[in-house]
Amino acid sequence: MKIVIIGAGKVGELLCHDLANEGNDITLIETNAKILDKIISNNDIMGFVGNGTNYDVQMEAGVSKADIFIAVTEKDEINIISSVIAKKLGAKFTIARVRNTEYSSQIKFMSESLGIDLVINPELETADYIKQNISFPEALNVESFVNGKLKMVEFFLDENSSLNEVSILEFRQKLFPKLLVCIIKREDEIIIPSGNTVLKSGDRVYITGVEKDIINFQNLLGRYPKKISSAFIIGAGIITHYLAKELLKEKIKVKILEQDEEKAIKLSEELPDATVVHGDGSNEDILKEENFKKYDTCISITGMDETNIFISIYAKKMGIKKIITKLNKLSFIDILGEDSLQTIVTPKKLIADNIIRVVRSLASKKGSKIENLYRLENNKVEAIELLISSHSKVNDIPLKNLKIKKNLLIAYIIRNNIPIFPSGNDVIKEGDRVIIITTENFFDDINDILEE
Repeated sequence: MKIVIIGAGKVGELLCHDLANEGNDITLIETNAKILDKIISNNDIMGFVGNGTNYDVQMEAGVSKADIFIAVTEKDEINIISSVIAKKLGAKFTIARVRNTEYSSQIKFMSESLGIDLVINPELETADYIKQNISFPEALNVESFVNGKLKMVEFFLDENSSLNEVSILEFRQKLFPKLLVCIIKREDEIIIPSGNTVLKSGDRVYITGVEKDIINFQNLLGRYPKKISSAFIIGAGIITHYLAKELLKEKIKVKILEQDEEKAIKLSEELPDATVVHGDGSNEDILKEENFKKYDTCISITGMDETNIFISIYAKKMGIKKIITKLNKLSFIDILGEDSLQTIVTPKKLIADNIIRVVRSLASKKGSKIENLYRLENNKVEAIELLISSHSKVNDIPLKNLKIKKNLLIAYIIRNNIPIFPSGNDVIKEGDRVIIITTENFFDDINDILEE
């Protein structure tokens, strides 16, 4: 597909890399020539220096023939205006990143009246991601399918885990018949398990099921069966604005620590039910003074990765139950080790996954629609929710009669909003939603499960 991207910031750079790797024809427009040259040299893409709101620049970049136009500059207004121009020029599908809290209530208007096909808000999506992770204090990662009805939750099995040496078959038949172990990460190995696979201490496992059953599983594992009732947030950015509002609705006590006095005052006016404190979140004395260790969860979402890491490590030392860390540079995980932090959130990756889901759905000529897409374990595994069309080759054929690829798991068939653990006798039908776990990349259709 021909895709034009405006803005070479963190999200734009990641999109150029990932979408080019998926075989798309990418053109990047950026005002800063040095940044543009750097990204072009590292990726197989074209580039133009210029302002995305400029008609001539868009024409030169071929926006009129673009299948998808994506505006992800740092300025919302540029993203909105350039997307409107692109649509008028003939771009088939337009995506605009809009972050300002003042615009959050106008997304429907932008889509319907301005013709922007998809408006995305990374801060709002990050806040939603953090909120759903707070529901599972023991979890490392939480994703949702079927409009939140099904969860996929990552847990660590410690050295004393009662699940050590338990087979997947035993797990299903004797312990948790309503849950499915769909991914096992064992050191550097990714395992899509079968019934004979055996769980081991030190594994990181992804469990799928409805929330109440996963909470029962968490309670078996965990030291913290109680729900989170208090949150200490460090950093008063846009994410905090969205997140704190949602946590307060859930009757969770919220304290926010912000180094910038002006930001702290502004947020305290916006959130009168939260406690907002002006202070340096990396200062141990201030954290002690604010009773930091008495909070159930620490959410470190400042603009500095190093600060977030320091605070999270300190929170772990203080024994805080749930620790959430915002990171922009995932290379820090390679340095620290993946067990050094608990839940990691990367806004640019959340947005990139969302956009790639849309791109794959639009690119698919076979009729399947990708409802959800999660790229896990440094993009080595994909969890995909597909809406099945009438054109699928697999429809109405028992699964046992299909030649399905290796390292692929059909986790669920959802029919009439009822999740089914599929057996060999089950069939996929038009209108079903199917959740697939695979180590193969670039799935965009249910037919991709078949060996060629």
